[in-house]
Amino acid sequence: MELQQLRYVLAVAETRNFTRAAENCFVVQSALSHQIKSLEQELGFQLFARTSRRVELTSAGAAFLPSARAALDAADRAVADSAAAVGQIRGTLSVGVIPTVTAVDIPAALGKFHRAHPAVPIRLRGGNSDAFINSITNGALDVAVLGLATSTPPEKVATEVLARERLVAVVSAKHRLASRRRLRLRDLADDTFVDFPEGSPGRTQSDLAFAAAGITRAVAFEAMGTELILDLVRQDLASTLLPPGLVTPSAELATIPLLDGPTRTQYLAWSSFNPTPAAAAFISLLKTDQRRSASSAGVGSDHS
Repeated sequence: MELQQLRYVLAVAETRNFTRAAENCFVVQSALSHQIKSLEQELGFQLFARTSRRVELTSAGAAFLPSARAALDAADRAVADSAAAVGQIRGTLSVGVIPTVTAVDIPAALGKFHRAHPAVPIRLRGGNSDAFINSITNGALDVAVLGLATSTPPEKVATEVLARERLVAVVSAKHRLASRRRLRLRDLADDTFVDFPEGSPGRTQSDLAFAAAGITRAVAFEAMGTELILDLVRQDLASTLLPPGLVTPSAELATIPLLDGPTRTQYLAWSSFNPTPAAAAFISLLKTDQRRSASSAGVGSDHS
């Protein structure tokens, strides 16, 4: 069994198409098909069920896939670790970013990393903090920026605090409270809200704050991204709570500080067990940039 055969298997499993898999692997389809068929003969069972129009994993193929992926990851890690021992950064850097990140300029950070380590492919994923923590612990993700309620810090991963902030109320310029200079949560008790999906970390911080204040709020709209959330607020359909850095001042929106609003902490997170050389280099870059920013602002940095 060869590593290249395993790469072909993963490519077909991901694309469900031999032609596209061959294109992704930069080989002709006949060569890829021959290698997979040879592997199936060696194993004694079929990995894929094929017709002229469909390709699907067999039950044996589905069982084979996780170990095949782990074997390839281990081989890639061995090369990366060996290169790091002689001062070279190799491998792939996979980064997860929440949609409400404000503490780090991710495109700028990735650009700086790429210029320093141009041979390292970068993969960027969007999602929520809980999913990122799971991905880091199972080795599917190197680094992530998380946003969590300050009262519920992340577990099972190494972290550094990037920023702490109190959410603000965001309402339409037509809202009855739009001219207020500050609010309490009880002032919004009768409002209809738009928020992130129930159970998501971006939603939990607000749910906890309202529960602590003894207020049951009505969340009629759920959205995955801040653009849709703000568009609904502009239409005066709902109010919301968001980090202040996510809201651009405009004639259509009003942001109002909350005296008892929820607080959230943004973290940089990575494997507490064995970060890859690429992850370690990226973490070092971000920490250096954070220290420089804090120093220029005259503020110390937080650590967890």
